[in-house]
Amino acid sequence: MPDRSIEFESERQFHRLYGEDPENLLAVEKSLAVKVVARGNILQLEGEKLGLDRCEEFFALLESAKAQGFANGKYDFLRFLEKVESGKSQELKDLLNRPLRLQIRKKSVVPRNLGQRKFLDLILKNDLVFGIGPAGTGKTFLAMIAALHALLEGEIERIVLARPAVEAGEALGFLPGDLEEKLLPYLRPLYDAMDEVLGPVEARKLVETGVVEIAPLAYMRGRTLSKCFALLDEAQNTTRSQMMMFLTRLGEGSKMVVTGDLTQVDLPVKHESGLVEAKRILSRVGGLHFHEFDHGDVVRHPLVGRIIAAYGAKDSQ
Repeated sequence: MPDRSIEFESERQFHRLYGEDPENLLAVEKSLAVKVVARGNILQLEGEKLGLDRCEEFFALLESAKAQGFANGKYDFLRFLEKVESGKSQELKDLLNRPLRLQIRKKSVVPRNLGQRKFLDLILKNDLVFGIGPAGTGKTFLAMIAALHALLEGEIERIVLARPAVEAGEALGFLPGDLEEKLLPYLRPLYDAMDEVLGPVEARKLVETGVVEIAPLAYMRGRTLSKCFALLDEAQNTTRSQMMMFLTRLGEGSKMVVTGDLTQVDLPVKHESGLVEAKRILSRVGGLHFHEFDHGDVVRHPLVGRIIAAYGAKDSQ
């Protein structure tokens, strides 16, 4: 049986690539049908030609990804491995050959797959973008990162975050606390994105000074948003009139991003989702763009993508 070896620059570099976790090397053996033995800075391979070629390609892609600042964890390792195993390594090559990086203070943010890269690129280049896809694809996080980048670069003056509070029927009065406290459970994912790149202290300061404004969707009526980045999250739970109202708030020098998951509509059965309708009637309108993620774009635990795919398959039966 053919054998081959891959020599790395140093033993430390090699260990960083597979996270010093023997289970990762076992996953390589199982996925690519090769036997691997790690000795110092050399990885010895044994197997059929296809498996050997893919193994070499996998570690080359992993090295390139590490150099660009992502694919740092176990799940990233397994995602790259899954792409190579399924013959989709070209997707990774496209991602790595056209790197996109946003610098937020000391935090560097890079898309973790091609779907994320396309979505972020659309946001940076256009005024109105829809991101539609399942949980865990990073659509809300990337939209928030783009908003913070635009703010810190002086492209906009404030950020407005909105989300329909369907579970409370947008009648938030019975919840304890002030408006911000009432909305916190609904806007937690947006706060999490700010905290991750700015830290909780600076993120809180932006909210307290009104540079970042949080508002229930119902409070947006009658406003014009100028020099602003407006983000509507969980848009699958908007009604037709709410969606139209939000989209028509777009003012001069502003950007809008609308994100949602069409598999998690919480509206009453008789009400069509405003996001579903928007996708149907606006898809051919010039100047706005729709980006759709699928289960292969999930960047949470690998099981999340498989769970979403399984539910999707059941729904299509």
